[in-house]
Amino acid sequence: EEQNLASLLLHCGQLNNGIQQIQCIKQIMPLVKMMDQNSACDPMVKACLDILGETYFSLGVKNPLKKVLASSLNGLPEQLMPLGVQSFVCCLREELKTTDIYLYRKVLDNLASCMEDFSLGMMKSNILSSVLTCSFLQKSLLDIQEENRQSRGNRVVQTQLMHDLLMAIKVSMMLVQKLQENIQGSLWKNHESCIWQSMCSLLKSSISFLMDETLLQTVQTTSGLAFILFTKAMYEPAEELPSLKISSHLLRFALMHKVPFLINCGTLCTEELSDSVLLFLCHGALAMLDWKNRSMGESGEKLLLDIASVLLSLSSELKESSMAICLSRTVAVWTNSALAALISDSPGLKIKLNGNSEVIGKLLEYVYTHWEHPLDVVRHQTKLIFRNLLQIHQTIVTGCNLKSDPFFARLTKHLLSLEWHVKGKYASLGCLVECVGTESILQLDRTIPGQILDMMNDQSLAPYASDLLETMFTNHKVQFTSSCKESSWIDQWHDIWVSPLLLILCEGNHDQTTYIIDYYLPKLLRCSPDSLSYMMRILQASADANLGCNYCCISFFSGSCSTRGALGALMACLRTARAHGHLELSSIMSNGLVSTECIKQGLVHQHNQVCIDALGLLCETHRSTEVVSEEEMQLILFFLEYNLNSQSPSVRQQICSLLRKLFCRIQESSQVLYKLEQNKTKQELLEDSTKRHPSGILQQYNDFMSSVCDRLFEALFPGSSHSTRFSALTILGSVAEIFSVPKGQVHIFKLDQEIDSTRVQTLIQCFASTFEEVKVLAFELLMKLDTVLFCVFFQDSENVDLLFQAAVDLSTSTKPYDCVTASYLLNFLVYHKELQHICLGKWIEHSPQTDENTSASTMEKNTLAVIKLLLVNVEEEIFQAKKSLLQAAASFPMYGRVHCITGALQQLPFNNLMLMTEWKQMVARLILMSYELSAVVSPVVQSSSPEGLIPMDNDSEMADRLQMILHEIQPQDTNDYFMQAKILKEHCKIESEKLAVRKPMENICTEMRGKERQMCDVTAQMVLVCCWRSMKEVSLLLGTLCKLLPTQAASEPSHGLITVDQVKNIGDYFKHHLLQSRHRGAFELAYAGFVQLTEMLSRCNSRSLRKMPEQWLSCVLEEIKSCDPSSTLCATRRSAGIPFYIQALLASEPKKSKTDLLKMTMKELLSLAAPLNESSSVIPQVHALNILRALFRDTRLGENIMPYVADGIQAAILGFMSPVWAVRNSSTLLFSALITRIFGVKREKDENSKKNRMTGREFFSRFPSLYPFLLKQLEVVANTSNSEAEELKIHPSLFLLLLILGKLYPSPMDGTYSALSMAPFVPFIIRCGHSPVYRSREMSGRALVPFVMVNEVPHTVMSLLRGLPDCTSPCIRQNNIHGTLLQVFHLLQSYLESKQFVDSDFQQGLGDIITCIGTKLWLAKRLLIYFTLISGMQLLEFWEEMNRVISDSELMTGVPYSSAVPGLTQYLQSITKLVISVLSVTTGADIRSSSSPVVKKIAKPPLSIVHLLHSEFHEVRLLALEAVLLWLKQANAKQIAEEGVLCLLVDLEGILLTMALKEKNLECFYKVGECYLIDVCTEWYSILLPCIFCFQISEEVLKKWVQQIISFCGDEQQTEMLLAAAEVLKSITPFLLINEKLILGLSDTLAMWKCVILLLQNEDLVVRDAAAEVIQVAQSQKKSSKGTEFALRIVNAPMALDLAFGTLCELLQLWGEAGAGVPILLEWLLGDSDLRQGSETSALEEDDNLFDKGEVNFWEEKLTNVRQLSKHLLRLVQVTHLTLPDQGELNRLSRRAQDRAQLVARLLRALPPTPEFSKTSEFTKLAIQNERISVCLKIINLLKSDEICKNGSPKK
Repeated sequence: EEQNLASLLLHCGQLNNGIQQIQCIKQIMPLVKMMDQNSACDPMVKACLDILGETYFSLGVKNPLKKVLASSLNGLPEQLMPLGVQSFVCCLREELKTTDIYLYRKVLDNLASCMEDFSLGMMKSNILSSVLTCSFLQKSLLDIQEENRQSRGNRVVQTQLMHDLLMAIKVSMMLVQKLQENIQGSLWKNHESCIWQSMCSLLKSSISFLMDETLLQTVQTTSGLAFILFTKAMYEPAEELPSLKISSHLLRFALMHKVPFLINCGTLCTEELSDSVLLFLCHGALAMLDWKNRSMGESGEKLLLDIASVLLSLSSELKESSMAICLSRTVAVWTNSALAALISDSPGLKIKLNGNSEVIGKLLEYVYTHWEHPLDVVRHQTKLIFRNLLQIHQTIVTGCNLKSDPFFARLTKHLLSLEWHVKGKYASLGCLVECVGTESILQLDRTIPGQILDMMNDQSLAPYASDLLETMFTNHKVQFTSSCKESSWIDQWHDIWVSPLLLILCEGNHDQTTYIIDYYLPKLLRCSPDSLSYMMRILQASADANLGCNYCCISFFSGSCSTRGALGALMACLRTARAHGHLELSSIMSNGLVSTECIKQGLVHQHNQVCIDALGLLCETHRSTEVVSEEEMQLILFFLEYNLNSQSPSVRQQICSLLRKLFCRIQESSQVLYKLEQNKTKQELLEDSTKRHPSGILQQYNDFMSSVCDRLFEALFPGSSHSTRFSALTILGSVAEIFSVPKGQVHIFKLDQEIDSTRVQTLIQCFASTFEEVKVLAFELLMKLDTVLFCVFFQDSENVDLLFQAAVDLSTSTKPYDCVTASYLLNFLVYHKELQHICLGKWIEHSPQTDENTSASTMEKNTLAVIKLLLVNVEEEIFQAKKSLLQAAASFPMYGRVHCITGALQQLPFNNLMLMTEWKQMVARLILMSYELSAVVSPVVQSSSPEGLIPMDNDSEMADRLQMILHEIQPQDTNDYFMQAKILKEHCKIESEKLAVRKPMENICTEMRGKERQMCDVTAQMVLVCCWRSMKEVSLLLGTLCKLLPTQAASEPSHGLITVDQVKNIGDYFKHHLLQSRHRGAFELAYAGFVQLTEMLSRCNSRSLRKMPEQWLSCVLEEIKSCDPSSTLCATRRSAGIPFYIQALLASEPKKSKTDLLKMTMKELLSLAAPLNESSSVIPQVHALNILRALFRDTRLGENIMPYVADGIQAAILGFMSPVWAVRNSSTLLFSALITRIFGVKREKDENSKKNRMTGREFFSRFPSLYPFLLKQLEVVANTSNSEAEELKIHPSLFLLLLILGKLYPSPMDGTYSALSMAPFVPFIIRCGHSPVYRSREMSGRALVPFVMVNEVPHTVMSLLRGLPDCTSPCIRQNNIHGTLLQVFHLLQSYLESKQFVDSDFQQGLGDIITCIGTKLWLAKRLLIYFTLISGMQLLEFWEEMNRVISDSELMTGVPYSSAVPGLTQYLQSITKLVISVLSVTTGADIRSSSSPVVKKIAKPPLSIVHLLHSEFHEVRLLALEAVLLWLKQANAKQIAEEGVLCLLVDLEGILLTMALKEKNLECFYKVGECYLIDVCTEWYSILLPCIFCFQISEEVLKKWVQQIISFCGDEQQTEMLLAAAEVLKSITPFLLINEKLILGLSDTLAMWKCVILLLQNEDLVVRDAAAEVIQVAQSQKKSSKGTEFALRIVNAPMALDLAFGTLCELLQLWGEAGAGVPILLEWLLGDSDLRQGSETSALEEDDNLFDKGEVNFWEEKLTNVRQLSKHLLRLVQVTHLTLPDQGELNRLSRRAQDRAQLVARLLRALPPTPEFSKTSEFTKLAIQNERISVCLKIINLLKSDEICKNGSPKK
């Protein structure tokens, strides 16, 4: 055994594979266990055990072999254990002798592993004691701390040292915990013992770390734990430990009285503790002390309560994000400790922790304040705290009925009264449901599930809402199952939780249904999988009920472009169920529950999400190896045909993602099938012959993937849209990636097999796309293909030469986007081996040294050569630009070359370069070139007005001013162009001739070599674009070069491509241009490059480089403060690049650092933004405000910026009062940024939306310093606004203050524990309501609401109403009255919304308010503010008074005034709203059925809606129409009684018809149309239309009508006109377009069909959807005529286009007009574009617009139209064997097509080489026309051959 053991160990050491080593160690242990006592003396065994110990300590902590060794050593036989321990101890002692600081971590990890992996049997306590007594732990702690101090600034090293320190503290804690029982023995009595001294040293170190603010927070937190642990271990007597109070005097108190060992801590004990240290001590006490079983007695309970009070006091002090997180976690730990302490059944603690106690009340207030905290961690901890508080109260009241408990009842009531947009409500209600049950909540309000589902249209609320619903329905199900023995409860459960879901899925909006499917539906199915059958039954019943219905009745089943319908709901449910493993698709399809046709309908549905759900049903499965069926493959191919061209980016992403899942499933299942086939015997194969054979499935997979690739490459045709190309290339990229399996796996499919040179050419042509993401996808796909394919493509060297020539030409194009194409072409060509010999040899001198280096890759050699070529090019162009910048801008802008250089560098493997010498030289040249180029163009972008340096005017009067404007760039521009005309024709020609003489080596640019250009019309735009884009590319190039600096540059400079000095110079360059550039494009892109530099600086090892950001920051802040007149900093343009410069420097700080730079910067900026000395210069203040705005908007600073928000608000408000406009302007921008930072990004147009708001308590708790500031400012504002003087006085800060206060809202959770009372604000806000500015009065009304407690609203309203003047008052101020009424209105509105549960106090308060309003109704005769009427208001006197106000108003009496009266319109609008409210009350069924005299008076309003509709004021008519529209919608939805509405809308049809004819106001006219469509339009149109066309309409009138419709469908028409045309076409479809009789005649009918086809190809999605409804109607009619046959109905535009052509061909056969119709369709196919004119126009306009990319195609694909039409035409010709009556027409078409083919061929030959890049637009048009002609000729020839066959062979 000994020999075998040694040989196995030797073999193990020689192995390289970790798994094999583990297996070898496992073989060793049986041999060890077989040894007897004698073997223990064998030196071989001793040596083997030593080797095992050495091996254990040499392994890393995460190495699995380490665990195996530990397990093996723990299992040593008893006779070998002493020997093993001895070997192990020797190794451990050697480890502890380590002195290298950077090896301490390895030793600490080994110590931790020892304590975790070995039992105390193996690790004897005396061994660990020796570890404690030896100096390693203490030394390591001190050494690491000292090294950390010396490494300050090197963040990478500091981070590593911090983690080492943290590990050392944890190891010391583990050590003490392991040996705590022994430590508390006799060893402690002797204070001279080594263990005592070691513990004192550890304690001293823990206190030092605890109070060191420079350490990471985790280190301080752990030190707090260690301090309490060590104190607990050393303290005597232990039971008195809780008597130590957690306070700032803890250490001093312990030193003086109870803890003599703290004497060793020295002066640390006398320091005042900071809030953070106090928090860490509280956390340590809660975590390390034992709170269970009353082990610490009453003093422990007192300590627990003291800690709670300390934590609550700290919550108002600690505002930094990291401290807020730590505090929330500590409070959560406190609640856990309190729960543990309550188990001991302490009566005193139960009283103090009762739900009604002060401590719990304050903790609940902490919850309410923080449950919407911006940090997710804090919100999560708040939820835990709330749950624990409920459990604390539940534990205290155990045995009582929780449902009737006052605490739970009050909490439930308050939570339900909160608005649903409060995120904290959801989590809190969920916790409450766990305590009291769902049923008790539903008893209060049965509509809660529906209310929660309604809130799921907001993505920010959807996760919270779904979690609450899950908690509720899960709890409800448990309640039902425990209380109901029968299964009848399931129907009730379905009615509550499933039925509302199905209704919303069918009819809800897109966002709501999407979030419900994503968040809610999976949870519901997980809780109750059987509910799926219920859902399917309900949805299928809806489908069956609508199968035979016409178009108007099928929308619920099929849905539309805006709703899913039952079909969409069914697809969503099935997809979710299959994805989560609740159903098998094959089983439900075979059982007939879901048909293939039904899924097909879903795959081409008009609603995008229905398509996605149907695709997801096919692609997503619970098992990744589930076999893909043949039906699924066919459906996928069907889907790809009609859905690649989706304009929605999210839909495209989902399609690509789902198909990727399908491909992964095919790949994984194919591997399983292959293994299955390999393992099967012949007999098993024979037995399975009836089933799907694995090899057959694999062949199907291969065929399917081949078909997919064919379809995708077909989609890359000329003129295909961006969305089609994006989808096709993304899916092809997934195919290439997924099916490139590693060696050892079978290749089921390989994309390379489907690629030939033609398809490679197609992918290369994608580089010409105007969308860069298409270029990126094409390039990435080419890189994934086999290089053998490129060799095939590159066999013809002319291809490479032409492509390279095109790339070089494009790199100097004046079109900015051409250089991007050039970059991708060059990046692709550098992989070709012969590139240097084929192309580069013509341009640059060959370098033999490069060829000699065989280790360098082809790509590296080619890239170096290409960059050299481009560099020579751009150097020559810079030389010419120094002579004339204008000629450079017009002929050879230099930025394209630099862009190509940057692109080439970005794909280089920087860590694996071989040609180091050449690259160093190249980098140096590139940096110098960048500086030279920048020097040429920077004067323009640094000009005070860079946008207009060359005015477009040419008149002589501008000459002097022009010369003055251009003076600052004159030194760089030496020609006299500015004194001459703008046309540089002769100048360009002369320069070109001069350049042609130069030798080719120096003159690379083909545009500059002897080429006479046309007129070079240089505009200001050309010059500016050339300059700022050059600056942009230089900045990005320098930023890219900075990435080349390796981290070892300081110690090994030879390995770096860029030197430290070069980096410093680049930094100075960025500083210069960021601080001086005026053009936004220039400094924004310089910022992008500078960010790359600063990120590199923070990671490098060079101390001088690491210090540079801090030095730069200090310098720029000093320059800003100095206000030097000679400063070049830009004070306009929002400080131009200065904020970007500072942002880049601050963002480079690590997020987990102490952010010292940010703190220093914010301190300086805030002091400048709100200067104490008013006489100081305003320029620094403007800069500070602009920089602060940028910093508050920067998301990278995250929560680190939040502590400065309050100071920022103060600076903005104070700056708004400055007399200087620049300060006020910058303050406004800063204030806007701060409002967004505080309340979140505004996502709704409604300014008063409740989403971007917070409660007053939460706001002032997060920003306590704003409380006194806002109060003081508001007092000043109120005193100004409330002046008795008549003149207008408006305080500048009024708007800002009211805007902030108006963003707050009241909360029913407001308690009495908050120290920040809202009451002092109330009188000032009320006085602000007297402002003469209407907007200010309105805002003060909203701002007052959050500051009045709900129970104080009636009293406040009464007080405000009493303040209104009586009719006898001598002085009436209208503004004061209006402001007061507005405040009353908003208070009442909030009061009514918050009162969900009506009680006696509510009714009494409302009655008092109504009485008080009645006394002031005299004001309504001239000034009225609209009050929302309260249902159930039965005060007759008040009602009569209100009716009298309406009767006396101008709505009844008319307007007697001849001139405009101020405020009359607003007054009439208010009266109208009052009348509409009165009318709304009368529609109620209880009002109409009551016999009460009071109610009868209410039921007879003084005015009718008809009276309002006849008003001469369009504002009144608009309000009345909106009310009518609302009532009609409610009646249709059965939300109100239809009879009541009909009583109000007598003679509505006639009135609406009259208004439709006479209404002149557009808004009213639009509303009339909406009302008409809902009420009468459908029935009237369906009856009247046939009459119009059947009786007394002449053919001439019909022709004009058809021409009018055709003109409405033109591309130049507005969207509204196109939609109207689509609506008309849909209406006439059954009668005119698909009628069995040709009512309009063939040509006009086909013209109408062409209109439909044009609309289906419109760029606007809403127009296409409207046109698709025409096909919808046609399909529904076809369905009704053909019976039970399935027909696609609600389809998307591509499918509708295909159906349109198919339907048209069928109709031609039905009408018997195929012979006459086919030539017309052939005309459509051929098109009517004038190719010559188009090419000439594009040539003339080529240079007119600098940024014109030609025809950017987002949707329309002409070849899709051609291919679909030709498909149906070919089918029609082949099936019917068509005979044309007029052969002359056919011959004419044939000649026309042939002539056009010759013209296209001639135009193609006239294009330059590689026209797909140089003349992309022309080439695409000709390619499209080429296919049009070929398809047309094919059909014509087919018709001719059919004709010949029918007539027999022609005579010879």
